[in-house]
Amino acid sequence: MLVVLSQFPHGAPDLEKRTAQGRCDLYIQTREEADAKPIPAAIRAKADAIVHYPAGTTIEGKTADWPNVRAVLRSGVGYDMIDVAAWSKRNVAVFNVPDYGTSEVADHAIALMLALTRGTSSYHDLIRANPTANWHHLKAPVVRRLRGCTFGVVGLGRIGLAAALRARAFGMDIAFCDPFQPAGYEIAVGAKRVKTPAELAAISDVLSIHAPSAPETVGLIGKDVLAKAKKGMVLINTARGAIVDLEALYDALKSKRVAAAGLDVLPEEPANPNNRLVRAFLAREAWLEGRLTLSPHAAFYSPASLVDMRVSSLTNVLAHLETGSLAACVNAAQLKTKSK
Repeated sequence: MLVVLSQFPHGAPDLEKRTAQGRCDLYIQTREEADAKPIPAAIRAKADAIVHYPAGTTIEGKTADWPNVRAVLRSGVGYDMIDVAAWSKRNVAVFNVPDYGTSEVADHAIALMLALTRGTSSYHDLIRANPTANWHHLKAPVVRRLRGCTFGVVGLGRIGLAAALRARAFGMDIAFCDPFQPAGYEIAVGAKRVKTPAELAAISDVLSIHAPSAPETVGLIGKDVLAKAKKGMVLINTARGAIVDLEALYDALKSKRVAAAGLDVLPEEPANPNNRLVRAFLAREAWLEGRLTLSPHAAFYSPASLVDMRVSSLTNVLAHLETGSLAACVNAAQLKTKSK
């Protein structure tokens, strides 16, 4: 069997070679090679599976260019750049790795919340700028008590629930909006359920986004939702950048309807300095100081999470090739057969 590692970004493929040993051959195209060194037609014709790595990029060529492929895996949670419909027509199983960074992303969401509501990012910058004049607890603009506040979650799946459990440890009440969770789920997790993101924003002191990227979630947190936000709400996004409309967020922050935002993901990455909100952040405009913190799509990352992702990526693909396993298959319902 031959598995193609498409746009592999992790340096030495030692983990992948150990996982593949005795089970399959690997063809490795590095991220750096992707533009200048296309995968040869002979390799595409022979490949049994593709493991594709970077978010926001597509697999090289058309599905017809890979006539023998039986499995495609996006090495990460999001798979919006994979043409699932086209692969499904070919009866090819499409997978992701949904659980590798659950702890890290949940931790990061809480870290962004704390950086703003406990002022740690503000104090850090201010003291470095002037350790005497800025040595004062009132310098951070969004500090508040979290106990008794409502932590709202858009998307109470693996990561959303992990973040909610962490927030509950701070004495926060949990509310959520998630049309994909079954009736009674709110009872099982002990949370308040509402129907729409706007209803959730209206009761949330902190609103944390954990929804997937999909056509229906693009701009989900936009002008209408933010206009109904509870006054002084803090917005956290560690999911996908396109879910939050940055133009609407700029206006909501400017009007102080939204007190602060912590964003790990943006609609354009790296950050576009021509975007109004990003430009104000980079210019350190006075009205925004201490009210916006950014990180570089890093919520998923820890050395341990990368090991999990890399090993699980190849393990899941090989399990399907060898046994027909559909664990973490995102298009199982569209496949004509569920066995090898």
